[in-house]
Amino acid sequence: MKIAFDGKRFFKNSSGLGNYSRDLIRILATYFPKNNYFLFNENQSEKGQDILKMPNVSFVETSKGYFSRQFKMGKDAQQKNADIFHGLSGELPLKWNEKPIKKIVTIHDLIFIRFPQYYSFFDRKIHFWKFKNAAEKADLIIAISEQTKRDIIKFLKVSEEKVKVVYQGCHQAFKENQSEEFLISVKEKYNLPERFILNVGTIEARKNLLNITKAVNGTGIPLVVIGKKTNYYKKVRKFLKKNKFEHQVHFLENVSVEELAAIYKLADIFVYPSFFEGFGIPVIEALFSRTPVITSNQSCLPESGGPDSVYIDPHTFEDIRAKILFLWDNESERIRRAEKSFEFVQKFNDKVIAENLHAVYQELRSK
Repeated sequence: MKIAFDGKRFFKNSSGLGNYSRDLIRILATYFPKNNYFLFNENQSEKGQDILKMPNVSFVETSKGYFSRQFKMGKDAQQKNADIFHGLSGELPLKWNEKPIKKIVTIHDLIFIRFPQYYSFFDRKIHFWKFKNAAEKADLIIAISEQTKRDIIKFLKVSEEKVKVVYQGCHQAFKENQSEEFLISVKEKYNLPERFILNVGTIEARKNLLNITKAVNGTGIPLVVIGKKTNYYKKVRKFLKKNKFEHQVHFLENVSVEELAAIYKLADIFVYPSFFEGFGIPVIEALFSRTPVITSNQSCLPESGGPDSVYIDPHTFEDIRAKILFLWDNESERIRRAEKSFEFVQKFNDKVIAENLHAVYQELRSK
């Protein structure tokens, strides 16, 4: 098969949609090497160059200009005689010629509909138009969780038969066993506490860091936070300062993916009380790291966390505190849950995801 991809996020985004794009193409090219994979974009970047060195992955330069992606990319893929065009971030080109090609779009979440307060009016309208158009034009939609599938059916008015769930994975670094020397060097570099709980993700209201800080206030339990700061960060800092425990919360920046993987392994507990996620990659990063997880009982998070994570009501910091203390004081329970969750998270391994996605491609091509 010849499979064309919208390469914008592959080359542009450092995390999130970029990681999804790079991981997806890497694992497909690894486990199904007989296919040809084409990445369409107006230019390359330093991101993903290791993947472009694979013999079955090629970069295809499209016309430059703001509207090229919408009006030229699809036709360029058809000129390459691609069997399938896969939009990796909720979008598909607007224009095509008569040449046959199957169209797939991945939709990660519809958070802008569920939580409109986090988006401007203009952004909500643009997002909805793009997602609705892609959902209508696509021959098949990939949702990254059952939660996202339900949202697509409900909000975009799509038939259930048109949506397939193919889960995401995570970066290979979280599945590797770093040496003890490397773990120690990371611990020393960032001056990490002997024991700590960890939170990873953009510091924004939806991720709910404020309720974690409320939960650990007065407990003396160190909290390490890694994530991009937004205006919400000021609200968190204000709370820490008011309650005089800034020293208890450590904010880290410029952490490499290998260092992040080490910090997951060094943590006693990973805490992720997000109000809503499309999938929740940090949860499976923690599970692959054999670190027990406390996360929300809402949205897709029970899907990614599995039966042995600990679930909380994200609106109630007292519940978060109680669950943190429960695991913090119980080493045997931490170990038990970490080991059972490590067995569960294998369903998000590269080979499984590649096989599931390739089966979707084959089924669509045969129609």
